[in-house]
Amino acid sequence: MISLHVNGKKKKVEVAPDTPLLWALRDNLGITSVKYTCGIAECGVCTVLIDDKAVRSCSISVDEAKKGRIITIEGLPEDHPVKIAWIEKQVPQCGYCQPGIMLQTVDFLKRQPNPTAEQVDDALDNVLCRCGSHPRIKKAVQMAADLSRK
Repeated sequence: MISLHVNGKKKKVEVAPDTPLLWALRDNLGITSVKYTCGIAECGVCTVLIDDKAVRSCSISVDEAKKGRIITIEGLPEDHPVKIAWIEKQVPQCGYCQPGIMLQTVDFLKRQPNPTAEQVDDALDNVLCRCGSHPRIKKAVQMAADLSRK
């Protein structure tokens, strides 16, 4: 039994220590916003925050993750600037990749609170989205940055 700190609560999962965090979150805790796509940390769809840093949950074991505070999109407050901006800019089309992109954005804006358009492009370049919502994503990131500074 491994104890994880997920979205502000202690959760116990019965998995092998080398189990990817992705599977513990989805299969054991029922947190299906954390998606599986590539399994090799390339696409970013499985991104979660661990101690406020974006981490690909397919590439970190529960044994490694148990040391930190894990946040999925459900753990982000409803009034978080990124959630507000995503809704205001009507970002999602299919929605599959959005939780990962949103959490990547949270991490990015903590490190770069006043990003340029080029910095936004660079920050999100490693998160794949095939539904074509990138123009709205970029606008939402800038809006979230503005809201965060207020």
